[in-house]
Amino acid sequence: MICRSAHMIRFPPPLQPGDSVAVCAVSSGVPEVMQARLDASLQQLRDAGYRVLEGATLRRQQQQASGSVAERLADLNRFLYDPAVKAILPPWGGELAMPLLAGLDWARLAALPPKWLCGFSDVSTLAVPLTLRAGWATLHSPNLFDLSHPQRQAEMQALWHSWQHGLPPPQQAYTQYWADGDPATPAASRVRVAGGGSVRLQGLLLGGCLDTLSRLAGTPYLDLARWRGQPRLLYLENAELAPCELLRALTGMRLAGSFDGLAGLILGRSSGPHARHPDELGYEDAVLQALDGLPCPLVLDADIGHVPPQWTLMNGAWAELEVGPGHARLLQRHPDFNRAGE
Repeated sequence: MICRSAHMIRFPPPLQPGDSVAVCAVSSGVPEVMQARLDASLQQLRDAGYRVLEGATLRRQQQQASGSVAERLADLNRFLYDPAVKAILPPWGGELAMPLLAGLDWARLAALPPKWLCGFSDVSTLAVPLTLRAGWATLHSPNLFDLSHPQRQAEMQALWHSWQHGLPPPQQAYTQYWADGDPATPAASRVRVAGGGSVRLQGLLLGGCLDTLSRLAGTPYLDLARWRGQPRLLYLENAELAPCELLRALTGMRLAGSFDGLAGLILGRSSGPHARHPDELGYEDAVLQALDGLPCPLVLDADIGHVPPQWTLMNGAWAELEVGPGHARLLQRHPDFNRAGE
């Protein structure tokens, strides 16, 4: 039976030493020039006591993907249905995970024990449907490729905690982010409520990369009505959309009903292109135009997405997010449906 309700969300158990984890390129593979850092991250998994299995297409890349749709599906299905595999860790995102969705047996997945699926960017193309259709809680987190990055270890602590304890730890807003994606040029973080003030949001958490999830709006793979009657928090982050395309993406999701009944909408920092001239539409103006009159609080520039550092968020968890001038705090736990339904 395909998951029809938030009551059916199931959480993967904590990882134990000796567990098998599969590193599987569902979208982009890792070309040879980048494999030294991949190997350093895989070694961290081994040092933690995990048994690492590599997918057949992991170290390949051609035409923006690690392999054909059939090859990537074969890799993914191998690990999805192997009971010894407890986690599936794509090395990173990419561009072409979406064609895999139609080839997965969602009813069969909904009947299986959940596994960890972790990452962000195009990984969310698979993670969000797994949560909504199969009832698996999935992790929007730093990608495996960055596990060994020396300047991202503070972020990785939340990822390790999630694997070891089953849920992310409490997280505060970071004080700085990497302007232009470069740790050598930090800038002051400014997570805030649109229009100012403070807000406390509660609800079931779901989200990922706007670039790809906006293409799923109105399809069975992004059907938030499955959580009807539950408070919902949706988070989105813009990777590459220029302001006009960003406005179209948000407007399309709104027209498809993706924002109906939300308790809050949370937008991460944007890594998309800026307006080239002062008289062109800018990022924040595009957001505010698309979401004008949205009947729920809107949080901007949260620690989510392609501009480090980022939070670790569990799709399907019950989240409490407090945001005010100069601060933000995120708590996540297993859903308490009696309380959620009040």
